[in-house]
Parts: sequence; structure tokens; C-alpha cells
Amino acid sequence: MPGAVVTFYSFKGGVGRSFTLANIAVLLARWGHRVLCVDWDLEAPGLPDYFQPLLREEPGSGVIDLVDDFLADVFRPERRVTSLKTEGTLDFIAAGRADADYAPRVQAIDWESLYDQGFGDYLEQCRERWTAEYDYILLDSRTGISDIGGICTAHLPDQLVVLFTANMQSLRGALDIAQRANAARDRLPFDRPRLPVLPVLSRFDTREEYDRSEKWRETSVKMTEGLFHDWLNRAVPPEVMARHLTLPYVSYWTFGEQLPVLVESSPGADQIGFALETLAAVVAHQLDRTDLLAENRDAFVASAHTAPRDFRYELRISTQRSTLDFVNDLIGALELRGLTVGKSMSGDRSLLTKRDDDARHLCLIVDRKVSRWQEAEVELFLHRTLGQNRRLIPVLTEDADPNALPGYLGNLRYLRLGRSRGPVEVARDLAGQLNGHTSLIDTGEVDLVSVLREVARAQLRPALWELVDEVVQDLVVAIGDGDAVRAKELAADLTMVIRPRAFTRDGGYRAASAATTREIAFALRVLEARAGRRD
Repeated sequence: MPGAVVTFYSFKGGVGRSFTLANIAVLLARWGHRVLCVDWDLEAPGLPDYFQPLLREEPGSGVIDLVDDFLADVFRPERRVTSLKTEGTLDFIAAGRADADYAPRVQAIDWESLYDQGFGDYLEQCRERWTAEYDYILLDSRTGISDIGGICTAHLPDQLVVLFTANMQSLRGALDIAQRANAARDRLPFDRPRLPVLPVLSRFDTREEYDRSEKWRETSVKMTEGLFHDWLNRAVPPEVMARHLTLPYVSYWTFGEQLPVLVESSPGADQIGFALETLAAVVAHQLDRTDLLAENRDAFVASAHTAPRDFRYELRISTQRSTLDFVNDLIGALELRGLTVGKSMSGDRSLLTKRDDDARHLCLIVDRKVSRWQEAEVELFLHRTLGQNRRLIPVLTEDADPNALPGYLGNLRYLRLGRSRGPVEVARDLAGQLNGHTSLIDTGEVDLVSVLREVARAQLRPALWELVDEVVQDLVVAIGDGDAVRAKELAADLTMVIRPRAFTRDGGYRAASAATTREIAFALRVLEARAGRRD
């Protein structure tokens, strides 16, 4: 799949455009995406200052050298790339070499003449090369209305991120450039769809004059509402999305050119790194899945990661005090098998306030019944698991009734603690599940027709429908292929997901989408036809 070109634009300077782009580039690279940044602000290039700590050496060439390459009939854009020292793949094309000749070279460029000579086709070739080699190409466009602005806002991008501050000049300028960009794209000789525009309210201070700030927020949402219609999920109000796309004013980060995402590794909601993560995830999802963002911001950000996440522990064991001695012995037995294991106790409030889990998998020690603390712990675990390979494994004491387990545990394969099954035996079976030697789900005799009909009637939260839709698609393929084993495994997965969650009491439920309903109807027709042939 080709990469996406994303332009960052602002009508006025001083809104944090280069700051935002540089930080988002670092985040995307850290999350496992291949990223290229291109500094098209030739008159006032700013990215080299933000990337200074990451540069191995000063860039020796850049965008203006692409012009020389075109005039010399040379196509080697990779020669203009500088690799940065950071997590993942993050490359950079500077505006040009910062020497005495730079300013005269920029002033001598006649963009209109270049396009008459075919420079647009040359840039199109560069774009094809970049999108083949990178997942995201981030362009830093100059401010105002200019020829370079047209290249960055109309010709090259797949998405346009427009930053503005809380004043009418900045806001109107952002709206004007969005309209101009789409009008210009209609005149291009290249095949380009309508340009989705992402409005970002930047450097917004809500700590002073709160009433005035809320009025400005309402004004900005009202004026930019039309920009959301091309890409925002219909179930998400623009005012909700606008709050997620607000970058707060933090005076500390206004001094010099800094990258807070290198410092704020797990930022709280009041830190600028939190807002930058949200915006980076919207870019990573290519403006899709915004219903998930409205439902669960942390899961939305987590699902934007492609790189395997590092966890401190392979397994965390949740225990009540009544099973503490067993758990201590179990941890010892698991560590002898080479696993890193953490422990959580019912009543440990610090666990519920952490933004991220420190363990990949969760083992729940159930003594008689699941405690309320364990319910909350499991809810957080499931909330953060979307898009990641993580397992939840119950271990039941002799007094625990498996038929009384909550729905979210009822279909999981559990382990049993007893007189003949102590810490060593449970550790062996736990390791087997984590190593994939034992099926996570106890499929038993699954009735595919009943499961599919139950899914069609289900009322679930949007975040769960994301998972259900994917499983249903896989199940239809398995049914079509006649893979009974795979079909039963997937049906068991569906049964687990759609079972009611005892701890969820809020609203926000909806029925299956039209697409999922059609998939289910098709699968039922196939199953009924096969049953008829057997009869």
C-alpha cells in the first residue's frame, strides 16, 4: 500500500506548524512507521533547528537541489535525504544547504517557468518514489499564499493539516487556503481526489479567561464545521473531534525549538505530548476510525502503533490476599521458565491510574468469584488491548464456579488450581498458553448459525464493533473455504466478545452496521445451503 503525503500549513507564522510536524514525525517513527519530512518553507526553514539533536551531520543539500536535478535532467531524489538518529525510520530533506549561496538560489527560482518546463511531472515522480519507500511523507509548507504553498497544499498532499490560532485572521486564512487547495486540485493534470482537511486549533490557552476561550472554541468549531464533513464519522459531533484536535499552549515549550515527545514518554492529559499523540494517531489512521477516538482515545492511539511494544513484564498476575502465597510460589515457578512476571493486588489504586500497562498478558487468579477490583483491572486491560496480541487467562481455585464467571471470562480457557495441581503445574500450563501451545478459546461444540444470529441482534459499544466486524469478515472467509476448525475458533471469539460485560453500565450502544449485517446474511445462506445438501 503506498504511503500518504500530509502537508502541514498555517496562514500566519507563530502557530507552531514546524513544531507540530517535527514532534508528530518522531512519534510516527517511534510507532513503527517509515517517515520522511520535507522542508518546503524555503524562505524560512525551521525543521533543521527542531531536528538538530537528531542530526548526524548538517544537511548538504535539499529541496532547492531537486530543482537543479530537474534542470540537469537527473532523477535521484534519494541523494537529498538525511537520516536522523531516533527510534524507527525517520528521514529528512532539508530546504537546502545553509550557506551564503542559499538565499540567492531561492530568490532565483521561477516556479511558474519551472512548471512550464515540466517540473510538475518531475515532482510527481518524486512523489511516487517517496510514497513507495515511506508510510508517511510530512511536508512543512510556507505560510501565506504562494507558488510553493500551491505545490504543498494542492499538488502533492493526500491530507492537509491546517493549524490556526484563536484569532479571525488566522482562522479565515486557514479556511481560505483549504478552499483554494481543492479548487486548484480540480485544475491539476494529475488524478487527485478531493483533499480532506484537518483543522487544528493550536497554542490554545484555557487556563486563563476560561469563558472567553470557550467562546473562541465555539466560534472555531462553527467556522470549520464544513471541513469535517469529508472525513469525520457521522456519529461523532465536530465539537468532540475539535477538542481532540486542540494543541494547548504550554509556555515551557515556547522557548527555543524543542521536541517534548522525546521527554514526555507517557504524557498525562494536561501535557502537550498527550495532544500531539492524539493528532499523530489521527494522521496514522489517515483520518479514519474517528468513532473509536470518540469512544476510547487511548485505544485509538494504541492501535496506531505498528512496532511491537516493549513491556516490562511478559505476564502480570492479579490476586486477592487469600491467594497471595500461591501467587508468590507461581511467580517463582514461572521465572524458572524464563518469564518476567509482575504482581497486582486487589485494592492497589495506583494500577487504575496508570495510562499504560506494564505487562503484555494478564493472569486473573479467581478465588470463589472475580472481585470488583479485578473487574476494573480487566476492563482497563481489555480497553487497552485493541490491535495488540495480548491474552487474558483465568486461573480458578477449587471454590470458584466456572459457570458463574462474568461473560467476558466465560468462554476463555481457564486453568484450575487444586490439590494435584499446584504452582508448578499451573506455571507449566500458563507458559504453554503464552507460547501458543494451547488454544486460548475453548471452542467446544459451537453452533455457527446461532452465533451469527446472536451477533446480528447484538447491541454493542462502537469500540467492540471494530473487533466484531473484523472477526465476522474472517469467519465468512473460513465458512467459504470450508475450514470448520477455523470457523469454530472464530465463532467462539465472537461469543466471548458479544457476551454482556457485567461492569459496563454506561450507554453508547449500537446495532451491527449494514455491511456486517450483509456479511452475516451471506454466511447464514451458505451454512443453510450446505445443511440442505447434507439432508
